[in-house]
Amino acid sequence: MAASKSTNTYNRQNWEESDFPILCQTCLGDNPYIRMTKEKFGRECKICDRPFTIFRWCPGARMRFKKTEVCQTCSKTKNVCQTCLLDLEYGLPIQVRDAALSIKDDMPKSEVNKEYYSQNIDRQIANVDGVQAAGAVGKAQAPSDLLMKLARTTPYYKRNRPHICSFWVKGECRRGEECPYRHERPTDPDDPLADQNIKDRFYGTNDPVADKLMRRADTMPKLEPPDDKTVTTLYVGGLGDKVTEENLRNHFYQFGEIRSINVVQKQQCSFVTFTTRSAAEQAAEKSFQKLILKGRRLNVKWGKSQGQQGVTAKSIEGGKEPQYEPVPGLPGALPLPPMPSDGSQPSNFFNLDQDDAQLPPLPGGPMGPMGGGPGGPPGRLPQGPPPRMMQRQQPPPPGAFGFPPSTFPSTPWLSWTSSIPSWSSSPTPGDTSTTSRCQTPYSSPRG
Repeated sequence: MAASKSTNTYNRQNWEESDFPILCQTCLGDNPYIRMTKEKFGRECKICDRPFTIFRWCPGARMRFKKTEVCQTCSKTKNVCQTCLLDLEYGLPIQVRDAALSIKDDMPKSEVNKEYYSQNIDRQIANVDGVQAAGAVGKAQAPSDLLMKLARTTPYYKRNRPHICSFWVKGECRRGEECPYRHERPTDPDDPLADQNIKDRFYGTNDPVADKLMRRADTMPKLEPPDDKTVTTLYVGGLGDKVTEENLRNHFYQFGEIRSINVVQKQQCSFVTFTTRSAAEQAAEKSFQKLILKGRRLNVKWGKSQGQQGVTAKSIEGGKEPQYEPVPGLPGALPLPPMPSDGSQPSNFFNLDQDDAQLPPLPGGPMGPMGGGPGGPPGRLPQGPPPRMMQRQQPPPPGAFGFPPSTFPSTPWLSWTSSIPSWSSSPTPGDTSTTSRCQTPYSSPRG
């Protein structure tokens, strides 16, 4: 037992003993299997100074170890987590919740009065089923619009990260990746969020986190109704797999008669149509950034009128594409080539105006420009069978390709075989040489 000297040891019957802590989902972590250590009367409650059973656990990998800070009596009085002291239902600080529900804190702060108040709360908790919160929180009215706007619906596991390593900030940490603390740059020491007190959070006074959330609520956008009075349809997005048409009908029927509800499961959205415009406006006002079904925050917007959809479709079909703003940061169009100072045509950088007459015609007869047929498009071969390339075709005229005229006789190409010199191994009559010689009808200048 680690009770302090200030504790009244004669009043041990008021010491708290429990088997499991009261925690929120964020403090428990994402791991479904948690190993906790339990110590009876290990610490004093930081609010009422009574010894209580503390629990210590690690919420996940690369997370810091956490423990309970207040006793369960104080936790049930404010309906908060024993570790983070945030509301168990909305995940908000006590100051924000009390301001939204108009709850006045009447919890005493003196030693004697706190002990008497805690004993009365224990009697109230023993007479209830344990589901409803004790004290003024259990008597509060329905949740307000402010709570529905700021309520957190998903756990925020980033809050369980380790603290910043002070040795790394000084440049003296030698653990490297094995260091259990974060190697990050600390925040500004003048930031009000860097100075938080557990008692200020519990009593709901001077809480910097609550002040930040209240300022955020003042700057939240509002949903303005469209000018077209015939629009009575609301768009509801972010349904997921759990929200059904029956859930939507059970929520929206309180605002007026519903004409139809169309659920598009593939897009995870739905369209709720009311019979009157007043019912649609009331539903949009009460549901915008406040609608939470099956643990999911749904996005509520006004639907578009049929006239606007028709105009948009016609403009696209007619070839008039909508004009969009240019994306910042992209390069502009390339500049035009410089114009000559004498007024002549600019230089042809890409040879776009090349004269086709300089190219020799392809064999096979008269062709069109760029190899096309007569009158045909350029760059295409004429229709029909392929030309007969190797049958008695005439040679190109001398100098057609820029080469000097050849000294070969003007003999058809296929008759050159008759002018090839023939070699004979038998001597001719009257020749006494035994070597073979070449019989040629003419003497070639090249030898």
